[in-house]
Amino acid sequence: MLFNHPFGSSISEECLRATFSTQQQWEDKYRQLILLGKKLPTLPEALKTESIEISGCENRVWLGHERQPDGTLHFYGDSEGRIVRGLLAVLLTAVEGKTAEQLLGNDPLSLFDDLGLRHQLSASRSSGLTALAAAVQQAARED
Repeated sequence: MLFNHPFGSSISEECLRATFSTQQQWEDKYRQLILLGKKLPTLPEALKTESIEISGCENRVWLGHERQPDGTLHFYGDSEGRIVRGLLAVLLTAVEGKTAEQLLGNDPLSLFDDLGLRHQLSASRSSGLTALAAAVQQAARED
């Protein structure tokens, strides 16, 4: 794999659901996002290319992918913003290791709804998250 991270493997959707289900206040969820973002390894500068930079986000965000020999897609990314890194970590958890067919058949943002995150986001962060989801869908279509 080009760039390893724990999301979608040791940090699963079920793990995030369990963690966020105990957080009732937005401030607590915010802290959880920051903690998740800290677990996302920094993407080496050589990989932060214009071709994987996502436009429409509040902070600079990069989201790349590669097809694995088993047909699944491996996603990797980074952001300059702490909260956006956390949102990216949640997105990576939702999409990592899935086939193109699985990604096209499911909304990559449904996990955000399950965690009670999407409705709390500012308009600009929500727009950026939509741009990230669109990049995932595009990657699946290209596969």
